[in-house]
Amino acid sequence: MTDQELDEILNHRWPIVLRRIMADGSDEWLKGFVRSIAKHGKRASWRPSSKQQQIMRRLVSELGTEAFSMGEVIED
Repeated sequence: MTDQELDEILNHRWPIVLRRIMADGSDEWLKGFVRSIAKHGKRASWRPSSKQQQIMRRLVSELGTEAFSMGEVIED
């Protein structure tokens, strides 16, 4: 993963992934993983392991580009 790709994921895609995973709330391991990546990603010297990269890429492709909906808007 290049520095540019990592910056793109952490700054633009990961917040979307984080919100979607936290809103779902069903998988505790996954919630811990996305929080951990968000925390470690704040350190300039941090780089994800190859396993972390694989999981991050999968999550970004599945969740990081779709529009997130909090539910229906009900109008009176």
